[in-house]
Amino acid sequence: MPAAQPSMTAFALRPRLSAMAAMSAVGLGLLIAPAGIATADPAKSTTTSTSSRQAPDSLFPEVGSSRYNVKHYAIKLSYQTSGEIKAKTTVIAKTKKPLKSFSLDLEGLTVDAVKVNGDRADFSRRDNKLIIKSSKVLDGRFSVTIKYHGKPVTHIDPDGAKDGWIPTADGGVVVLSEPVGAMTWFPNNNTPRDKATFDMKITVPAKLEAAGSGDLRSVRKHDGLETWRWVQPKQQATYLAMIAIDNFDVYRSTMTTTTGRKLPIWSFIEPELGTQATARALIPKAIRYMERRFGAYPFNSAGIVVKDSDVDYALETQNRPVFDIDEGETVRELTNVHEWAHQWYGNSVTLSDWGDIWLNEGFATYAEWLWTASHGGQSTAERLQTEYDANPADDELWSPAPADFSNPADLFGSQGYLRGAMTLEVLQQEVGSRDFFVILRRWAQDNEYGNVSTREFIALSERVSGEDLDALFQAWLFTVGKPALS
Repeated sequence: MPAAQPSMTAFALRPRLSAMAAMSAVGLGLLIAPAGIATADPAKSTTTSTSSRQAPDSLFPEVGSSRYNVKHYAIKLSYQTSGEIKAKTTVIAKTKKPLKSFSLDLEGLTVDAVKVNGDRADFSRRDNKLIIKSSKVLDGRFSVTIKYHGKPVTHIDPDGAKDGWIPTADGGVVVLSEPVGAMTWFPNNNTPRDKATFDMKITVPAKLEAAGSGDLRSVRKHDGLETWRWVQPKQQATYLAMIAIDNFDVYRSTMTTTTGRKLPIWSFIEPELGTQATARALIPKAIRYMERRFGAYPFNSAGIVVKDSDVDYALETQNRPVFDIDEGETVRELTNVHEWAHQWYGNSVTLSDWGDIWLNEGFATYAEWLWTASHGGQSTAERLQTEYDANPADDELWSPAPADFSNPADLFGSQGYLRGAMTLEVLQQEVGSRDFFVILRRWAQDNEYGNVSTREFIALSERVSGEDLDALFQAWLFTVGKPALS
C-alpha cells in the first residue's frame, strides 16, 4: 500500500480513513439466478457483505474458499472504450477433497457460460459468489472456464475506499485490487493464501496500451486492436494482479541486479504527468539497495505505472507498482521505496490472513526508515524514539493491536504501518543488528513465493536470536495500549 511521505511524525497510508483526514499524509447482492443465467447491475458500486460462514480469512469471511487450491489463471479480456469488457477466464485448480460443486468470487458482470473439464456446467449466483455444479465429481486437478461480459463495478471497501476495477476521468481504467477487488474483473479464489501463476491477454483499441503485472511476453497488432500478453511465472495473490489501460507513454530499459541478473523494466506513464524520470531512475537503485539487505529480487522484471486515478493511494502490484498522482506532481521518493520493499514483503512473502497486514505494511514502512537512515536522515533508532514521543497513549496508533484486528475498516490504519515498523526496530534493538538482518533475509528467502503468519515470524526470530521474545511481541503486536520503551 502507499508509503510514508518525507515527514517526521505524521504517518499515513491510504489517506482515506476518517481519522487520517486530520493527519498530514506521509508517504502514503445478487439473488440466485436460474442455472446458466446470472446478471447484475454494473452501474452500482457495492460494499463487502457480511457472513458468518467459515472461510479462509478472518476479516473477509465472505470471500475465498478452502476447498481447493488454484494453480493457474488464464485471462483473456477485451476492453472497449465504452468501459464494457468481454472476457474468458480459465482456472486450473486442485481439490483438497472430492467436490461436486464449488464457488469462485465474482462481483457484478454477466456470466454467459461455464465449463468444467470441458463439459458444460450449471451455475448460479449468490451475493458475490459464482456457484458451479459439475456434472462429475471432481477429485484432484480440474479446470473451469467462465465466459462473461459487462461493465465492471468498482468495489467499495469497509473503510470507504475504492478498489478493484476503477475507471478514470480520461476514459482509461486501472485495477487496484487490495484487499478484495480482484473479483470485480475476473472470477477467482479471492484470498491471499491461494496464490497462483497468471497468463493475461488484454486486448484494447490500438490507440491504447495495456500495462500489467508480470512479464511482458508480446504485443500483437490485429484489426485495429492490440493484444498485450502479461505472464506471471511466480506465485501471485489475486489482489496483486493488475492491468491498467490508457494512452500511456511506455518506457523500456534494462538494469543489472546485485547478483548480475539482467532485469527488463517496463514503465507506463500517463502523458499529462510528464516523464517521471526521477521515479523511473529510482527503480534500479531501490531494487539493488533492498537486495543488499533482504536478498535477491524475487521477480523477473520491474517497472511502474503512473496515472491520475483519483484514488489517493499507491499499490504494490506485483513487478509493477501503481502510483496515483495529479498533474504537476511527481511520485514521492519514499512512496516509491515503500512499494518496492513490498516486492519482498507482501508480494513474494504474502500474508495468509488479512489480520496479519503488519507483515506487509510494517516491513515496507521499516524499509523507508532504512532508506532514510542511509541517505542522511534519522537512524532507525532515532525514528523509533521520535514516533514514540509524538504519539500519546490515547492516540489511535495504540488500538487496535497490529496483529489483533477484528474490523476490516482498520486494515490500512497506522497500527499496521507505523506500529508495525516500530515493532521491527524494537526487535533489532533487542536481538542486535546482526541477528536482525539475518531474520529479515531468512524471512524473505525461506518463505519465497509462499504464505506466512505472525506466529511464524515470531518463531523464526526466536530461532535465529536464541531468545525468548514472547513478551516483546505480546506487548507490541497483540496488546492494546502504548508499550513501554526501555
